[in-house]
Amino acid sequence: MENMINLTIDGVQVSAPAGSTVLEAARLANIHIPTLCYLKDVNKIGACRVCVVDVGARALQAACVYPVSEGMVVKTNTPAVRSARKTVVELLLSIHDRKCLSCVRNNNCELQDLCRDLGIEDENRFAGSVNNYEVDVSPCIVRNNNKCVLCRRCVAACQKQNVGVIGTVKRGFASTIGSPWGVKLAQTGCVGCGQCIVACPVGALKEKDSIEAVDKLLAAGKHVVIQPAPAVRAALGEEFGIPMGTSVTGKMVAAMRRLGFSKVFDVDFSADLTILEEGTELVQRLTSGGVLPMITSCSPGWIKYCETYNQDFIPNLSSCKSPHEMGGAIIKSYYAEKAGIDPKDIAVVSVMPCTAKKFEAGRDELSNNGMQNVDEVITTRELARMIRRAGIDFNSLPDEDFDSILGESTGAGVIFGATGGVMEAALRFAYEVVTKKELKEVEFHEVRGLEGVKEAEIDLNGTKLHVAVAHGTGNAQKLLDSVRSGEKKYEFIEVMCCPGGCVTGGGQPIVKADVRAGVNVSAVRAKALYDEDAGKPRRKSQDNEELKVLYSEFLGEPGSHKAHQLLHTTYRPRDKYEGIQ
Repeated sequence: MENMINLTIDGVQVSAPAGSTVLEAARLANIHIPTLCYLKDVNKIGACRVCVVDVGARALQAACVYPVSEGMVVKTNTPAVRSARKTVVELLLSIHDRKCLSCVRNNNCELQDLCRDLGIEDENRFAGSVNNYEVDVSPCIVRNNNKCVLCRRCVAACQKQNVGVIGTVKRGFASTIGSPWGVKLAQTGCVGCGQCIVACPVGALKEKDSIEAVDKLLAAGKHVVIQPAPAVRAALGEEFGIPMGTSVTGKMVAAMRRLGFSKVFDVDFSADLTILEEGTELVQRLTSGGVLPMITSCSPGWIKYCETYNQDFIPNLSSCKSPHEMGGAIIKSYYAEKAGIDPKDIAVVSVMPCTAKKFEAGRDELSNNGMQNVDEVITTRELARMIRRAGIDFNSLPDEDFDSILGESTGAGVIFGATGGVMEAALRFAYEVVTKKELKEVEFHEVRGLEGVKEAEIDLNGTKLHVAVAHGTGNAQKLLDSVRSGEKKYEFIEVMCCPGGCVTGGGQPIVKADVRAGVNVSAVRAKALYDEDAGKPRRKSQDNEELKVLYSEFLGEPGSHKAHQLLHTTYRPRDKYEGIQ
């Protein structure tokens, strides 16, 4: 039985598990203590002092790190506490770039919230010297230290991803967040995952904006095709006040049409296509002595992480392009042929939950016939900004369907956005290929869930398939180390770069720290995808009728020569600092 500690917070009797902090105990009693540097499961360092409380000690203490004790009396709302918090925030404002109206985090900024809640009316109370920093623009991420509040949440998120290319440098007033030797983010081993962005409480970090580039494509008279990833529909509604976990597929499609795109295709279709190619590759490796374990290649942040930090596993990577890159290749070949359009007159825009996709779209390896498979990538947040800017009333839009001939999808394609989804979709395909039997129960609950590493043994009618799923590159590293040492042996591994998978990717709507403390964002968004999967008439990729036509009319069969030309690629080792060599 768990040992409980009894204490009093603002006159309320509270029981909290031993080892809890004052902040955690207060939240159990629904007593609000403001925070800034604290981020549940990511950062707990007591650095900002916004959460100070009176615990009867000689000085106020940071609630996020101060442990509870039996009989403790805590006061969270005394004049001294409020004054201390207010002074801390006013000092932060004195060196903060306060261009709030033009900031991407306007009205979704934790510093703004603190100013409102603490009654701060004079933002210039401690006006004085400020540091001026050059804005750092990488292929995926823009870092503006003029807006940084030194909460170090981005640093903790990067360390949790086992990348660690940013940290606190210098001391005192000159303290800032930077990279080793002062190099740009693009010159480090950054994988572009964007977890630093979703951790940031203010506008110091954001994705590199591609809206202007998309506008130019639309204005140039090109045939511009847009394709959203599975996870986008599970989170886009949050930008418009729709409850978290609501799938907004139909409204999303309607909004895209009203933005002026020529066709709205679905990356879920390409996810089904990926399964046929990747599943076929897996079976071939299993039966012909190929390199095992085979590791999925749908997550560009993971691919860059592997190329940079685990180069000995590059041969294990599936040669399949990621779904949206496959979609772009098919749009500029099969669709162009069917529609009678010169591929050079087609532009493909992908809407992704991921910032690393921006880097991926520019890779030389992801092109055919001298054309990049995908021309531009925007995030879920950027799509929401485009919708608002166009004056579209998202919530009142009717539900509309994707365009044919690349718009049909099965439930297997939908669940790609959740950790374990690619694995489950592949198992639904591999089972029927190996056993030659129809799979009746399509749900593989063994690979679902939010454990850092999940492993299972799947019985394919006597053939044992040992699989593992990891989400977050920190967890992936532990998994790879166990394989490298010989401790573990698998035939198939799924890795998603972001914790929870694409549903909590670096390009998704940002959820404030106090909300994240009480809601498992990954689980809620993933449920929207699993519910959509359950409601699909077809739930196995091989049952996608439009996909069958694609193979019969154009590709031949999964793994064919033509399929390899269009849908497969290669990867290469990358130096951590190749950007400065």
